[in-house]
Amino acid sequence: MLRWTAFILALGLSATLSAQEPARVEPSLQEVQDVAGLPRVLLIGDSISIGYTIPVRQRLQGKANVHRVLTNGGPTTNGLAHLEEWLGQGQWSVIHFNWGLHDLKVNDDGTRQVPLESYQQNLRELVARLKRTGARLIFASTTPVPEGKLNPQQISADVIGYNLAAKTVMQENGIPIDDLYSLAFARMKDIQLPQNVHYTLEGYSVLAGQVAESILRELEK
Repeated sequence: MLRWTAFILALGLSATLSAQEPARVEPSLQEVQDVAGLPRVLLIGDSISIGYTIPVRQRLQGKANVHRVLTNGGPTTNGLAHLEEWLGQGQWSVIHFNWGLHDLKVNDDGTRQVPLESYQQNLRELVARLKRTGARLIFASTTPVPEGKLNPQQISADVIGYNLAAKTVMQENGIPIDDLYSLAFARMKDIQLPQNVHYTLEGYSVLAGQVAESILRELEK
C-alpha cells in the first residue's frame, strides 16, 4: 500500500490514505534549503520532471541548489496562471523547463487540451517572462507517448508536432533544448512503463543524467 501510494504521488496525483496512516509528501515536492555559495537551479515541469528531480539533485550535490516547482506543472495554461509564484523572489542561475504532455491530451471531442497554435503562443509568453529572471534557460523537449490507448488519451504523433512548435520558439529566443525526447525514444522499451507515459526508476535515472549534464553546461557558461 505504501509503495503504491508513493508511486501515485510521484506521478503528481493525489492519493487517499487511511486514517491510521500519516500523510506523506513526495520528496520531489518538498522545499529544499540552499547551501550558501552554490548557484540556484529551478526545474519546471510535469510528472516526468517530478520523477527525475531527486536523481538530478543527487547528481548536482555540491555543485548547485536544485529546486523545483512544488506541484505538477501541468499544461502551459497552468504555467501562465502560476509562473510568478513559482519563480518567487530569489535569483535563479539556471531554469530547466518543459510544458507539453498535458497540453496535447485529447479531449472527449477529439480536440487537444491546449491546441497546438495556442501552445506555441503560450510558450512565447512564458519564455518572455522567464527571460526577465536573467537566468540561463533550458527547454526540455516533451518525452515520447507510446502507441496504443492511454488514459488520459494522448497520441504519439502529437508529441512531434508540439516539440517542433516549441523548437521554433526556443530558436527565436536562443534557448538550448535538452532533447529528452530522442534520449527516451531510443530506449522506450527498456525504460518506460508499459502503455504509460511514465518511466521506471532506471528510466528516471537515465533522464536525470542528461538533465544534470545540460544544467552543468549552462552553469559553466
